[in-house]
Amino acid sequence: MKINATLPERGRDLRLDLFRGVANWAIFLDHIPDNVVNWITTRNYGFSDAADLFVFISGYTASFVYARMMLERGFIVGATRLTKRVWQLYVAHIILFVIYIVSIGYVAQRYSDPEIINEFNVAGLVDSAVETLRQGLLLKFKPVNLDVLPLYIVLMGLFPPVLWIMLRRPNLTMLASITLWLLARQFDWNLRAYPAGTWYFNPYCWQVLFVFGSWCALGGARKNLSIINAPITLYFCIAYLIFALVMTMAGRFPDFGAMFPHWLYSTFNPNDKTNLAPYRFLHFVVIVILVIRFVPKDWAALQWKVFDPLIVCGQQSLAVFCVGVFLSFVGHFELMMSSGSLFAQIFVSVTGIAIMTVVAYYISWSKRQDKPLPKPPAAAAAKAA
Repeated sequence: MKINATLPERGRDLRLDLFRGVANWAIFLDHIPDNVVNWITTRNYGFSDAADLFVFISGYTASFVYARMMLERGFIVGATRLTKRVWQLYVAHIILFVIYIVSIGYVAQRYSDPEIINEFNVAGLVDSAVETLRQGLLLKFKPVNLDVLPLYIVLMGLFPPVLWIMLRRPNLTMLASITLWLLARQFDWNLRAYPAGTWYFNPYCWQVLFVFGSWCALGGARKNLSIINAPITLYFCIAYLIFALVMTMAGRFPDFGAMFPHWLYSTFNPNDKTNLAPYRFLHFVVIVILVIRFVPKDWAALQWKVFDPLIVCGQQSLAVFCVGVFLSFVGHFELMMSSGSLFAQIFVSVTGIAIMTVVAYYISWSKRQDKPLPKPPAAAAAKAA
């Protein structure tokens, strides 16, 4: 079957690292309740947030890394490399899962605060520890804030055949993904969670962001540059961002929300995150269009030193994400135990981001040490002679 996708250019795209770093920092801040610093994140100014960005970039990166491998070395090799990545994600999730629930249990016991167990959805460990842990291994039991990695694991696990089809029929694959998303919303398709309910991030719906990232990486965006760069598209994007800002603020401030008709207010509030509401997906598409239009791959600002911490955190995304999830619990507990003052909120937020950044720089440095040292010029010349 003919290849109809356009492979991305070789070489690292620092935009992906930058925005993935932004997503990691924002997820950490958003996971800390009653924290004034998380007002700087995008979730307060529009329908989509850092989770949408994380899933989109994950799909984009998966295609960026594995599409060429699948074409040059065959489907089996590409699929096994993707499976290896899934295994790495699963191991990271299990390690984080164990550390997370042990920390919550220890804090609850140490400070005689059983409400923490209920707040973070780990009460099942008290009543039926073995079954709860078994369900955790099956990705059905998820404490609060541990929802993103299981979603990522499922999407990556099912991605090999999707990527094979995407390389040959990119537009058809994107259309099928959108159809599945809309059908899942219509018929309430979702995966079961333990001990009750369904997944917070519905994989049947959130897959559309992952596939959209893949579609953009494999030429979908480049083939539609005439639409992206059209003046009417820019006007629509700006208008929609303003509308999303107004509706989001209406949900944040009841008095402001009361100024709008109930039918309008209730359409966008509360924001349907579980099933990825169409207005939410459209909001993210608008952001992607503006980034493509105004932030090219060779954007000079990507070389600015001020962006280095974000870029490095994006390059070591998995480790930084796991550390950030754990630190969000630590920060939440610290604010609960302290006065929760403005200074405490800023201190917890800045300290957490600093730790995540130090971890990212350390991992980057450690990986460089694993590479062989370059041969001295004299030795290389002698060998050549």
